[in-house]
Amino acid sequence: MPPDDAGRVQPPVAPPPVAPPPVTQLPVVRALLPRCRFPPPGTPVTVAVSGGPDSLALLLLARAAGLDAHVVHVDHGLRLDSARDGEVVRAAAAEVGASVTVRRVEVAPGGNLEARARAARYAVLPGGVLVGHTADDQAETVLLNLLRGAGLDGLSAMADRTGPDALDSRSALASGSAVDSAGPERVRRPILGLRRAETAAVCAAAGWVAVRDPTNAEGRFRRNQVRHRLLPLLGEVAGRDPVPVLARTAALVAADAGLLDALAAELDASDARALTAAPVPLARRAVRRWLRAGSDEERHPPSAAEVERVLAVARGVAAGTELSGGRRLRRTAGRLRLEPASGGGGQGGSFTAPGTGSGDLA
Repeated sequence: MPPDDAGRVQPPVAPPPVAPPPVTQLPVVRALLPRCRFPPPGTPVTVAVSGGPDSLALLLLARAAGLDAHVVHVDHGLRLDSARDGEVVRAAAAEVGASVTVRRVEVAPGGNLEARARAARYAVLPGGVLVGHTADDQAETVLLNLLRGAGLDGLSAMADRTGPDALDSRSALASGSAVDSAGPERVRRPILGLRRAETAAVCAAAGWVAVRDPTNAEGRFRRNQVRHRLLPLLGEVAGRDPVPVLARTAALVAADAGLLDALAAELDASDARALTAAPVPLARRAVRRWLRAGSDEERHPPSAAEVERVLAVARGVAAGTELSGGRRLRRTAGRLRLEPASGGGGQGGSFTAPGTGSGDLA
């Protein structure tokens, strides 16, 4: 120990403590960023954050990617302690320097709580919002849609981005990015390539205690049955983790569906003669896109039965048909026209004009 000017020995000076790296610079965050699909640094984005591990990790990764993030937390009021979720979100947002808006919504009464809560949530979220769906969610969605009897679109599950404003179908095919072309851009899913265990690891590394929603363990929801029973059983039967397999299947099917979408977009679904002359798979897809564009706010696709009834009208088998959503389809001078149904119909059924047949396109 060196002496001071008076010859006294001075104790050594302890080095200053090393500050931990900011959470956006954590090794696990840097390792996962290349597998995310974020817009360029500096882009203003809205991030939907529930307080669960997936959405908290999404927020942290978005800030690590250099995005100008504003957080929106939606309180559905479905639990007595739901306000605590907002506190978790505010604390995380403050740590990464993001602003926060908390919106409380009322979930409409009725069946299918998940669907009603989702509708209430998206009603207050802006277009293009970033959401924290992962590869595990993708695998669950593939299986849920398969159980509903879905075709290519359903087996494609969730796209990275939704809407024609995100990318058109041809660009999506060229870039390898899956896009749902129905309606304006609704959501972006930048961490669809990550696993649920990885988002939990991000939160753990940041020292964040995520919200655990007890309803995620309730067997009354079909998605929970798929998550906790079906996927583990498939893993046992296959001898491997089924999530990457199902996610890869969704990506492959999405590419085929994207090509069909691009071809169907060139077909005028209101032209009865063109619709009749087109290959049936393209005609069905063109009708589905047309009907979906004018459906409810969530742009639910029409049923297979509705599509077939529209094709029957195009072929002249029927003069018109009732559709869901209180709509009616008529054929006039070779054109198919959608109009409000008189008397609040929409439960299905076609009406045939006398003397019409499959060759009558008048």
